[in-house]
Amino acid sequence: MGALLRGLVGLILSSVLVTSALAATAPVGGYTVVKAYPHDTAAFTEGLFYRDGFIFESTGLKGRSFIRKWNLETGVSEQERIVDSRYFGEGVVDWKNRLYALTWTDEIGIIYDIDSFERIGEFSYPGEGWALTRDDKRIMMSDGTSFIRFLDPETLKETGRIEVTDHGVPVRNLNELEWVKGELLANVWQTTRIARIDIKTGNVVGWIELAGLLKDAGVTGTQDDVLNGIAYDAVSDRLFVTGKLWPKLYEIKLAPAN
Repeated sequence: MGALLRGLVGLILSSVLVTSALAATAPVGGYTVVKAYPHDTAAFTEGLFYRDGFIFESTGLKGRSFIRKWNLETGVSEQERIVDSRYFGEGVVDWKNRLYALTWTDEIGIIYDIDSFERIGEFSYPGEGWALTRDDKRIMMSDGTSFIRFLDPETLKETGRIEVTDHGVPVRNLNELEWVKGELLANVWQTTRIARIDIKTGNVVGWIELAGLLKDAGVTGTQDDVLNGIAYDAVSDRLFVTGKLWPKLYEIKLAPAN
């Protein structure tokens, strides 16, 4: 009886600790919309970044995946590469004169020339590929778990990884990524939030709540049309967000967290 009682007490204490950890979350901040831009409603957005006045975007779904460079103001495509129909396209990032693009479950990444969009090579990685971003020294990759992988930008070999947590609770389903002012921003798949991550520790230092964008975009966010896509214009300090199959891409200004 004593052992049983101790077991029950231990179970209750464990439950209390888990509940407390889940209840403790990083501060949540909002946003204001600065401007809305057109976005292709056929684009199942997986990767997004801004470079030299253009948006670069990669999309998913087999037979419908592409990489595109498009005009921010008009939404008109300037250049496009259809991804081999065998692959479900995922995230994309630039490095020097190259584009690195992931595939979802094939464990293959494709290298393109950034000017011509011609395929010039490939690389491999274990597990799933979800999203990519970079700072000036390394590439960061999400794989749908709570971990962020670090890749050497020249060899594309993994050099390490870190787990993302909010008050000790792993944050899973990390998706599209963007490096912004020394923080890693990450969409969390099937939620309306972006995590602000201290990449040195893996700690979530804050959340950006974007639920209000769904109504304006005319989407539910409950099917395929989930929030996904973050891009940053470092020169003009502009932050852009969108979602899969959304009709708009939004420039937003972040509000202080509560």
